[in-house]
Amino acid sequence: MEKKEIIRRNPLKMMGYSSEDVLPEGGFGALTAHAGVGKTAFLVQIAIDKLLRDKNVLHISIDEPVEKVCLWYEQVFRNIVERNHIKQVDPFWEVILPKRFIMTFKVDGFSVPKLEERINDLSEQGIFLPQMILIDGLPFEEMGRKTFLDLKTAAQNLGVGIWFTVKTHRHEPPGPGGLPMPMTGIEDLFDVIIELQPDGKEIYVKAIKGGPPKSEIMELALDPSTMMIRNTDGKLAPESDRSAR
Repeated sequence: MEKKEIIRRNPLKMMGYSSEDVLPEGGFGALTAHAGVGKTAFLVQIAIDKLLRDKNVLHISIDEPVEKVCLWYEQVFRNIVERNHIKQVDPFWEVILPKRFIMTFKVDGFSVPKLEERINDLSEQGIFLPQMILIDGLPFEEMGRKTFLDLKTAAQNLGVGIWFTVKTHRHEPPGPGGLPMPMTGIEDLFDVIIELQPDGKEIYVKAIKGGPPKSEIMELALDPSTMMIRNTDGKLAPESDRSAR
């Protein structure tokens, strides 16, 4: 029952999406925000939901060590169980660990062929086959459209969706259609784009592409102390009835 309660609080479902799997096979999703706003914490919440549903998640971190990524998972997981008043934590953590694989790259060492080679090695040795991929910290301004086209082909071949974090700059105006400037010229490759938007003490969560129907949208924010999604009145966002559909 406790596991089901955690899954029901998937951040995408809280936003009003009818399914937690909002990306098709080969689909792209992006979490955009300024530095330090909460992109990685939000990404990890999506990953933990997938892990608790017995799916393999490959977390690719650019320029961050494995130890730091592990700390993110531990902190976010601790916040989730505290919010849900779960006392028996170990069984859930034991489910997560074997299904998560963390891979790191230096910025100048990342390429799609290298990524495919490493995934193929893991798969051929029977070590790990991802069912969702997260790429955290890829510098979009330095990557050409071809990189994302190649990543999309790789995702389609694997039958997985990929979530990215996208760093924006505070004084940079939005690009065409209100989309973040780093996504100019590649926005058509993305199915979902979610923005974390600071406003005073609040960090609002808004879908700016591929969002749920307007009638289903909830006004949500990230709690700055825990990075958990909550209503803008300060209360923890309620479970959506749509999760039972």
